[in-house]
Amino acid sequence: MSDGGNGSLLTQPLRPPSAGRAAALVGLFLLGALVGIAGALVQAGWFPGGLLLALAGAAGLFLGGARATASRGGAVAPAAGWIVAVVLLTTARPEGDFLFGAGGGSYLFLLGGMALAVICATVGTGRQPRGGSARLGK
Repeated sequence: MSDGGNGSLLTQPLRPPSAGRAAALVGLFLLGALVGIAGALVQAGWFPGGLLLALAGAAGLFLGGARATASRGGAVAPAAGWIVAVVLLTTARPEGDFLFGAGGGSYLFLLGGMALAVICATVGTGRQPRGGSARLGK
């Protein structure tokens, strides 16, 4: 496996992302937070269809981010935004108000969304070496 004589991808120095990629990842983070907030409101309002809709929206964003940026970071950025928003919504306020009830749907939303984030970040396309296949002549 040759990539122009520079060695393996693991031996290459890490470079900071370009400005466009950084902006895309920040945008995906914010979009993940919005999807988390919307999912928190929808999942309890239209149970069980709302729960499925909220989880499908989160999975679509996580996997779509990975495909759009062609990296696992595209799945991790919206997943991080989703988790931050959902965890902040689960905390009780001093007045005693909270958004999530203690029902099974809320726990399915929390655990299901976290599982989807891990799955989509794992399945998302990682860095692939550029160049031809090692078996071109066969």
